[in-house]
Amino acid sequence: MEIKRTGSQPSSQGPADWFTGAVRIDPLFQAPDPAFVQGASVTFEPGARTAWHTHPLGQTLLVTSGCGRAQREGGPIEEIRPGDVVWFAPGEKHWHGASPSTAMTHIAIQEKLDGKVVEWMEHVTDEQYR
Repeated sequence: MEIKRTGSQPSSQGPADWFTGAVRIDPLFQAPDPAFVQGASVTFEPGARTAWHTHPLGQTLLVTSGCGRAQREGGPIEEIRPGDVVWFAPGEKHWHGASPSTAMTHIAIQEKLDGKVVEWMEHVTDEQYR
């Protein structure tokens, strides 16, 4: 058994190559080999969001606070709120983040495939976001 105590892992700022706006990433877990799953709590300040991206084995988001937005390529922008669980299929191009006026936090869970959990793409433009 291993217990990761709150505050035992440092927070980091979301890199500008992957995010627009102020984003904080708090690592939660990374299962040891041979497991592939990992998770983090991600907090987006109002208007902040990911760039477009995909996950080789999909991604699950558990919204824990605030109000956010999520969109898959070609689909409508969906509002997401605490208690919502969002699933993006493997290879599905998507983005997610806060609403324009409210911060949002979610737990992101994804798995590695050949050592990779995400492929980052272009930023979501202000026009796409609104």
